[in-house]
Amino acid sequence: MNTTSLNWELTQDNDRITLHLIGELSRNTLLPLWEQRGSLFSGNSTNLVCDLSQIKRIDSAGFALLCNLVNDAKVRSNSVVFLRSVPHQLITLADLFGLSDWLAPHIQHGNS
Repeated sequence: MNTTSLNWELTQDNDRITLHLIGELSRNTLLPLWEQRGSLFSGNSTNLVCDLSQIKRIDSAGFALLCNLVNDAKVRSNSVVFLRSVPHQLITLADLFGLSDWLAPHIQHGNS
């Protein structure tokens, strides 16, 4: 029996939406978030902050979802995605896939 899960909460402050991800961001857990990703960029120009401080594990599928959010923001809207409290696993995956330089401008340091 698989007991891993992914939960999330959205908070909004003016033009910034914070997506608090909680649990495991993996192939087995990300489908509900993947299906709702389009609603994160509906409306006016918005900055999306993905708070990863409560992510216990991320695999390559979870990494791909985050990369897709970053790319969607660039392509489909005037939005920007920032990643906060990035786990070491994400940095390792970015290195393995040769995407460290592409992802670096989206990594937010500190709590701003």
